[in-house]
Amino acid sequence: MVGETVNETFEKHVAVKNGVGRAAFSAIFIVGEVAFLFSLFFKFNNYATWIAIVTKIFGLCLAIGIYSMHKTSSMKTPWIILILVLPIIGVGLYLIVGLNGGTRRMTNRYKKVDEKLLPELTKEDYGVHAEKAFWSLKEHDVQLANISSYIIRNSGYPVYRNTDIEYFGDAAAGLEAQKEALRKAEKFIFMEYHAIEDKESWQSIQEILEERARAGVEVRVFYDDFGSIGFINVDFVKRLNAKGIRCRVFNPVMPFFNLFLNNRDHRKITVIDGKVGFTGGYNIANEYFNITHPYGRWKDTGIRIEGEAVRSLTVTFLENWNAVKDGDKDDKDYTVYLPKPEYTAAESDGFIQPYADSPLDDEHVGEEVYISMVEKATDYCWYITPYLILTDEMIHALGLAAKRGVDVRVITPGIPDKKIVYQVTRSYYNTLTRNGVRVYEWQPGFCHCKMCVTDDKAAVCGTINLDFRSLYHHFENGCLYMNCKAVKDTRRDFEEIFKECEDVTEKYTVGRGQFLRFGQVLLRLFAPLM
Repeated sequence: MVGETVNETFEKHVAVKNGVGRAAFSAIFIVGEVAFLFSLFFKFNNYATWIAIVTKIFGLCLAIGIYSMHKTSSMKTPWIILILVLPIIGVGLYLIVGLNGGTRRMTNRYKKVDEKLLPELTKEDYGVHAEKAFWSLKEHDVQLANISSYIIRNSGYPVYRNTDIEYFGDAAAGLEAQKEALRKAEKFIFMEYHAIEDKESWQSIQEILEERARAGVEVRVFYDDFGSIGFINVDFVKRLNAKGIRCRVFNPVMPFFNLFLNNRDHRKITVIDGKVGFTGGYNIANEYFNITHPYGRWKDTGIRIEGEAVRSLTVTFLENWNAVKDGDKDDKDYTVYLPKPEYTAAESDGFIQPYADSPLDDEHVGEEVYISMVEKATDYCWYITPYLILTDEMIHALGLAAKRGVDVRVITPGIPDKKIVYQVTRSYYNTLTRNGVRVYEWQPGFCHCKMCVTDDKAAVCGTINLDFRSLYHHFENGCLYMNCKAVKDTRRDFEEIFKECEDVTEKYTVGRGQFLRFGQVLLRLFAPLM
């Protein structure tokens, strides 16, 4: 037992050894931004009365402005309370991390890329195929077609038929399938991940990428700087470029200078030749594949798709690659990466719809799809998420479905990776359970999956957590799959997960102590920051 504890502690240190200095440097700058605001106050202390008046007036105007925004009350209310009660701190934090959507320049850059990219999904023959697929889905299931229609209308990603999908209930199995597909690459490889750790799991992939690059395959790697900051050294990009692998960094962490700091790339995508694609919850780091165990056993999932629907994953990758940084040498012709796959699906009756979500617009596709899944459920709707920080709209949808008699369940981790966020997660249990939603905690460790399955008809697997960051602040992607074997495989995996869970429904249905309730309410005020 002692040996296990020592080993676990060692693994935690190893997992964050690289890049800690840069992370600390960034944290110091973030603290410095707040300290700078306080220094201004004390510097002009003789004018404290006037400063207080001006700050309160500005805070009131800002609060009114936030209230008028087209956002859910769960996102607006905490900021309004914080700004009105603590004007200096509230205004300062809002200016640093509350502003969402980046700069106007960044938004315009994405808009220009999307105006060229998204039409490629319905261009020429694909438009006919997409329309036929949608009407076939509508004949099969009107309610599922309505969800699909929402995605088409609000994100631009069509539904496909001529595609096969394979579900992996174990991230390590998904990674092995991924490596097998990478070895067969002939033209290009695209990889986009929130976190890459320069350890065994990544190095086994890098060896394949280097070999394929030497064979003339175009290889691109794209990662989020904040997500990988504790995992890789600053020379990572140079080393990959030296091996013939083009590498870019999403939104480098530059506190005090970066107004886009709050929006991160949380997507996980691999595309091979535009024919095979992978996505899911796992990043390319050792803990995701249980090579290390910082939080007990790790549970993660993923999917492999082959056929026409890979086209949407390719477009999602190309969006961030071409839009993230002004001045990069970007693609002039997207069509070379969007071949017409000659593929006949083994499951001809399945419907596959990969989609993406962006914080640069007012449409929260990830949340709306999750809500739509439970609203259309008649028998059951099950979710699994590492973090649970919900909007009032989501809470209402889950509770209303449970009151209708739908078996609504939510699985969260038994061992958290972030203790404060975990306390916020648990603060939502009582609200859910008293409306009939059942809540489970996965006891072996940390479940990082982001999934939903309903009525043996449809499922979602991707990168989107049930928390404010995923639903409102991050670039995300998911995949809705319907009427195929992968849906039943997803359900079976849920059933296996439930066997290792503690049902905490009754525990949290009863009343909480006043002190605990007050503490959880305070934590929720800071939920938009988490």
